[in-house]
Amino acid sequence: MVEVQLLEKAQNYKNYAREISISAKKAFYEIRQTTIQQRNQVLKNLIKLLSDLENQKILLQKNQVDLENAKKNQLAPSLIERLTINEKRTKEMIQTIEDIISLPDPIGEIVKGYTLSNGIELIQKRVPIGTIFIVYESRPNVTIDVGALCVKSGNSVILRGGKEALNTNLILHHFFIKALEMEKINPNCVKFIEETDRACMLAFLQEDQSIDLVVPRGGEALIQFVTSNTKIPVVKHDKGVCNLYIDQYANLEKSIQIAINAKLQRPSVCNAIENLIIHKDFPYIKELFYALKKAGVSLLGCERTLAIDPEIKKIEDPDKEYSTEYLDERLSVKIVDNIEEAIEFIHKYGSAHSEAIVSENQSSIEAFQKKVDSAAIFINCSTRFHDGGQMGMGSEIGISTGRFHVRGPMGLKDLTTTVYVLRGNGQIRT
Repeated sequence: MVEVQLLEKAQNYKNYAREISISAKKAFYEIRQTTIQQRNQVLKNLIKLLSDLENQKILLQKNQVDLENAKKNQLAPSLIERLTINEKRTKEMIQTIEDIISLPDPIGEIVKGYTLSNGIELIQKRVPIGTIFIVYESRPNVTIDVGALCVKSGNSVILRGGKEALNTNLILHHFFIKALEMEKINPNCVKFIEETDRACMLAFLQEDQSIDLVVPRGGEALIQFVTSNTKIPVVKHDKGVCNLYIDQYANLEKSIQIAINAKLQRPSVCNAIENLIIHKDFPYIKELFYALKKAGVSLLGCERTLAIDPEIKKIEDPDKEYSTEYLDERLSVKIVDNIEEAIEFIHKYGSAHSEAIVSENQSSIEAFQKKVDSAAIFINCSTRFHDGGQMGMGSEIGISTGRFHVRGPMGLKDLTTTVYVLRGNGQIRT
């Protein structure tokens, strides 16, 4: 009944969604004709706007309004942490734009080329995808990351942020519009939806004639809602139930450093680990538990875990706990007999996002790398590196846990598709 009512309510936003989608598509036809110099200059303009001290003051004031509202509405601490903009994160946004500017232009890149037997010259080259609709929650820096990537790659984008970050997103979008207008580029290539009603989002999901790709970034419920209610191709930035396996041949110091970083460096993000899997013969389990607890990790464990450390909280419902994305300091522990059991655990409870192994044994590393089926595998390093910026891509639209058309961080080149161009001299098919 609720879904029927939602569909009926979405009709109220049909004209609004169509108008914005069509205007964004028209803007795409314009921006795809611009030069890389023009698109880079837009991003340089954006850096100047974000670097202006008065603009920074306004940005922090708008963010403070969102933070106060979030606290009044008892938003989860993990979401409040994601929502926060400060001087450090403003600098990080500026650095992200600088990194994107420095990337080579993917548009026009020749993928392959050859001459057919009839003399026709064929090339396959990269072109922008089109109009991208992205839905995201809480993190206003996504407005900058996604907008910058789409402008650089010659795409138009429709941004739909969460209501908890509305004031922050609006001022960031305002800066984007000014940056585009300074270069006389159609500002409709970066649109922002001010209406936060879910029925409005549903209306946009029906605009398959104008929107070419949908990227939902958020919780499991959001992903399911989007994929169930659109005909538009979807690249899923799914939940991050990430796992770290400590092999029996693991180095203790590396195990401690990687586990603490992967859990606590920023617990509220999708590439932080939620499960710690330990080989029963790892000789330093007690020392690892001690270091994690001292660092502030709240451990939950299976029966075998409790036998080693009775102070650890018992997991009462394994199927629920091991598949939960906590986004806080909680970390579930599982003791296993061998690496095969660890891999089975990952495939059962993980979300195919990020998996890591700590080991000094090459056979274990090769087995883990060969058998684990996830978007990214980390060997003796933290899962926190599963990030477009950290992986040399400047930033990402999202981290895809699906298989098409990209897996892992969706960076600049992944915002392109290809076109075939055939050049002849009067040839006809017989």
